[in-house]
Amino acid sequence: MANLVLVVEDEADLVASYERLLRRLGYGLIAARTRREALDVIAREALSLVISDLRLPDGDGLDVVREARRQPAPIPVVVVTGFASEASRAAALAAGASAYLSKPFSTSAFDALVEQAVGRRSP
Repeated sequence: MANLVLVVEDEADLVASYERLLRRLGYGLIAARTRREALDVIAREALSLVISDLRLPDGDGLDVVREARRQPAPIPVVVVTGFASEASRAAALAAGASAYLSKPFSTSAFDALVEQAVGRRSP
């Protein structure tokens, strides 16, 4: 299985933080800044995990969640948002997200969610 994580985030400083955290855990990273880029990567790469923001410049991160879960080998998705609410959490989980994390988050919470999400890769 690939140790490759797709990070869907339009803020470059956050992508750099994700890269540092993921490399420490032994994962490689592909970054997508938009929903469209993310959907293209999901279609062509063998991914262990997708980490997606909810608010993207060209649409909704829930589209990313749904597409990742529709793959022949469904890809787990962690949704991360700076605009957390119970409604967005419920929507993310209903779309198939493995986990929901609000920004800012602790390194230990992030590490635990990544490992938990990758550990339950099967549909």
